[in-house]
Amino acid sequence: MAKPFRTADARGLVSGHHALMERLGAAESALESCRREVISASGMMVDREVLDVLRAVPVEELNRDKRGIRVKSLRDAGFCSIADLASASVYAIEAVNGISREGAVTIKGIVADMVKKTRQGMKIRLSLDSKTPESTALVTAVAKYRALRPVADRCRKLLAENQQQTGYAIAGLTAAEGGLSWLFASKQKRQRAAESFELLSKLMSGEYGQNARALIRRAEEITGLSPDTAWRDFAAGPVGFFNTIEDIVPGILGNDDSVYGLPEDLAQEVREAELLPEGLLCELRRYQEWGVRYILHQGRVLLGDEMGLGKTVQAIAVMVSLKNAGATHFLVVCPASVLTNWCREVRKMSTLPVTRVHGPDRDAALNEWLEKGGVAVTTYETTSSLDLPEDLKPELLVVDEAHYIKNPDARRTRSVKRICARARRLLFMTGTALENRVDEMIELVNILRPDIAVTLRSMASLSAAPRFREAVAPVYYRRRREDVLTELPELIENREWCSLSPEEEMAYDSAVLRGSFTDARRVSWNMPDLSLSSKAQRLLELVEEAESEGRKVIVFSFFLDTVRKVTGLLGERCMSPITGSVSPPRRQEIVDEFESAPAGAVLPAQIQSGGTGLNIQSASVVVICEPQFKPSIENQAISRAYRMGQTRNVLVYRLLCEGTVDERITALLEDKQAVFDAFADKSVAAGAEPEIDETTFGDIIRAEKARISLKRGLPPDRISGRA
Repeated sequence: MAKPFRTADARGLVSGHHALMERLGAAESALESCRREVISASGMMVDREVLDVLRAVPVEELNRDKRGIRVKSLRDAGFCSIADLASASVYAIEAVNGISREGAVTIKGIVADMVKKTRQGMKIRLSLDSKTPESTALVTAVAKYRALRPVADRCRKLLAENQQQTGYAIAGLTAAEGGLSWLFASKQKRQRAAESFELLSKLMSGEYGQNARALIRRAEEITGLSPDTAWRDFAAGPVGFFNTIEDIVPGILGNDDSVYGLPEDLAQEVREAELLPEGLLCELRRYQEWGVRYILHQGRVLLGDEMGLGKTVQAIAVMVSLKNAGATHFLVVCPASVLTNWCREVRKMSTLPVTRVHGPDRDAALNEWLEKGGVAVTTYETTSSLDLPEDLKPELLVVDEAHYIKNPDARRTRSVKRICARARRLLFMTGTALENRVDEMIELVNILRPDIAVTLRSMASLSAAPRFREAVAPVYYRRRREDVLTELPELIENREWCSLSPEEEMAYDSAVLRGSFTDARRVSWNMPDLSLSSKAQRLLELVEEAESEGRKVIVFSFFLDTVRKVTGLLGERCMSPITGSVSPPRRQEIVDEFESAPAGAVLPAQIQSGGTGLNIQSASVVVICEPQFKPSIENQAISRAYRMGQTRNVLVYRLLCEGTVDERITALLEDKQAVFDAFADKSVAAGAEPEIDETTFGDIIRAEKARISLKRGLPPDRISGRA
């Protein structure tokens, strides 16, 4: 039998297959190399942070315990901070006049101990505003690892699927590829060699070879990924980056609490709860996944995570998991202002069908949901008219902003409780801290778990005690942002104090003397000509600066007139304003338009309307036009931008005028906050959130009226006029 192939072709074919398999295997090695790069780059970032801290520590700290070290000699030699010494060798320190070898070793030991203590608790942050060599190295390594991981998995799978037949074919061809080997080979070996040559040729030119070469090219592209591309990937999906870092270097982001505040026995049960994520179209943070398992395991819970931590996505993930376990119908009750947002989030984050049950077509929509299943989203007001079949038992009822039903006698509370009685599982959600509103907490817990509510009532005065927290843990779960989103970029808050122009001062004084609360609070914005408004001019500067840095801006005010003036002032830069008269669907449309707008775009909003229920991470500058009576209102507004998914430092500017009610409100709230912070963990502080009421503001106006009257030399009767 003549040889059906040339020896050189056979050897080339075998060599080519070996090379292909080796390069497929190299993808897995490259993945491990990227993993090591993530670890190394993380360590370098921590080192950088440590040095930044120690750079502010003067060299004189070496003698804090009166060790007698000649710190003046060290400073004269250029070692001014502990960071300088941390970066220096023993030999460099020993070369300083008056420092012995033994002294240099002692100094390095002291410095090493300071470095070690500084590293403890050190965490890293990633931000588009801080692209240091170290952070760029880390982002690039993570981007490569994340992109390479599925490629390496496919390479491994491809090798495993074809290993047996390629190995058999290579062995069969090798045994008879040479001339003499062929001459002395048996007929059976010759037949096998011919078949092996044909098989390897087909594999190389067929689907296996094409897929292998495509995977190899993709792996090579990934290993050459540029830092610019890596940062763009980070901006598009920061959650995945942070999850990867947490997986590879646990604790490096500052959160190594594996049970997220739960008692250990309950945490162990939650850890084992089954989560079925197929159909969830987003990546959960580790603390979110933990929250989902908690909800699934406990069945009837109040999720009180702070704003911005993703309560909505946790609720959606629970519904997805239950759907995968056979559930069909889910119901969400929420305020009308976030109805549209809920529908959009369900569609965006899952494959669950969603039905909006609200408005004139609600009956038809309800019937559609009953027939097709999925997620129905309705409002508190609509629940009173929902006619649900007697045999319907929604697998999960989600009640968003659950503090809306804190009053057991309210109509909407009774309507929601009627539906609660039908649901198999209940998830109440609120971003409002309930630890200091124990009565409200107990009312909600009483709907969820009456047995626990009985226990809580007997220990309500101990709401800050560990025993109370342990008792409520099976039904109430709250995580704070600083505990679980340690990797968030910085929140940088600024007070922009403006000086009144003569015209502004005249208008302000007149408003106070008239006793006009509204005009006094709208100081500077009550000018007919905004070119004379110091706040308006500062706003223009901030917007221009934001545009130059590639940022977008949200401007909040309590007053509709101020929002209108901001819109007129900024003209084409502004989106349509969000006010109380704008419907929820239109609000979401405006946010979508803002998301796609260029840098320098401005979204004006009344703080009561735009400060809740909307996610506006595309903005990284927040301007608040006047101080609010409740700090929580400002905090909620800021949280629209400073939340999970934000990749830039968020800059907050509070526009304030000196010598006006702005100054008095700010000072008074600071005093109230200091008192609150001192007693926040004690029952006496329950319900005592710092705020200014109308009576207190009236006192401020009267004091201002007295000051202005005295300044103007007005008669005493003007001072005692009605505020």
